[in-house]
Amino acid sequence: MTSNREIHLASRPAGWPTEDNFRLVETDVPTPGPGQIVVRNQYLSVDPYMRGRMNDVKSYVAPYALDAPLDGAAIGEVVASEAADIAVGDTVLHGLGWREYALLDATAARPVDPTLAPVSAYLSVLGMPGLTAYAGLLEVAAMKPGETVFVSAAAGSVGSLVGQIAKLKGAGRVVGSAGSAAKVERLRALGFDAAFDYHDGSVRDSLRAAAPDGVDVYFDNVGGDHLEAAISAMNLHGRVAICGMIAQYNATEPPAAPRNLALVIGKRLTLRGFLVNDHNDVRAAFVRDVAGWLRDGTLSYDETIVDGIENAPAAFLGLLRGENLGKMLVRV
Repeated sequence: MTSNREIHLASRPAGWPTEDNFRLVETDVPTPGPGQIVVRNQYLSVDPYMRGRMNDVKSYVAPYALDAPLDGAAIGEVVASEAADIAVGDTVLHGLGWREYALLDATAARPVDPTLAPVSAYLSVLGMPGLTAYAGLLEVAAMKPGETVFVSAAAGSVGSLVGQIAKLKGAGRVVGSAGSAAKVERLRALGFDAAFDYHDGSVRDSLRAAAPDGVDVYFDNVGGDHLEAAISAMNLHGRVAICGMIAQYNATEPPAAPRNLALVIGKRLTLRGFLVNDHNDVRAAFVRDVAGWLRDGTLSYDETIVDGIENAPAAFLGLLRGENLGKMLVRV
């Protein structure tokens, strides 16, 4: 192949992104220089954090450049190599998604074994979402056996794993919120003790009914009214692991909630934001535990797959609208 297609950021979104913010660009397949490889991407990841990178603001990661390809986690097969340690035919995980062919330094790629699991799993349950769930629940929130755990966006790639890991690690009760009746049913099938559709009424009332004895750990993917409801429901010395706040990623006005932060004082709560890359020290334990749970069938994961690099923007927009069950991926 001599032609390479990639998705560029054509303009910065104001509020909700649209397809017009993206552009499909055709380029030549790159040629590797010394120490470099070319990867034919098989799957690429679209993630909520990418919305923030589309704004030209300072954050924990640099914003995307206009008229340049976006990037993100991807996995694929090496088709050309000028590196000693990575051969043509190897499968590697790397950070240059949103394109069919990626040119990168071999040191920026991590070889994986495609015989151990479907390659897409390295972008979901065995990848960043899995480690985020594991580290956020067990390290950041320090969940203890017997505690009640509440998870928002619980049918997503991270939330669905948080709930299952909580049960496997001895949580007394696990509650999840999701955006449809079908997703609620899926959470129950995954072993959540209770789940509710946040469209059915106030999150505060639904959470109170699902966790009548209060919440000890809240894994927050949403922010806004979910965080407000969780603060009201938290028991003394409760902990909140703040992974994301998707409710306000596309907002053009300041969020209306939470309005009850004063309760953090009297309840002696801990609210802690975190980034998954801060917790690579638990990666070995994560891989050991998750691989074992996958082998014995006690852990399940869902993927929503959209075909074609040209449909990556639609997959991203669908993710923001909650159209995915589990991890949203693009099969290139």
